[in-house]
Amino acid sequence: VQLAESGGGLVQPGGSLRLSCAVVGRTAENYPMGWFRQSQGMEREIVAAIKLDSGRTYHADSVKGRFTISRDRANKTVSLQMNSLKPEDTAVYYCAGDVYPRGDIWYAVSWGQGTQVTVSS
Repeated sequence: VQLAESGGGLVQPGGSLRLSCAVVGRTAENYPMGWFRQSQGMEREIVAAIKLDSGRTYHADSVKGRFTISRDRANKTVSLQMNSLKPEDTAVYYCAGDVYPRGDIWYAVSWGQGTQVTVSS
């Protein structure tokens, strides 16, 4: 499975960005996908997750009410709409496939190449 990301860039605080990720290859119908992010000097953390078939979602507390993960089942793509962006959202964002939680920690089997999101005035 390969994950092809698009989107990202520079945006002012309070602005919006949309990230997209296309799945290339065969997957299970209810393939769980997600977005992680990693800021400089920090551990990679889960942002949001979704199951392709059911559409069931998870959002980290830090982004609830601002970010929304969604999917297009037919085209096997997952998007992350990011609104009300803050400087602390600045990070490299990674699309991930076959994501799963173990306690409070989330893991993934497949990763995209990452895309930079910078929130700055």
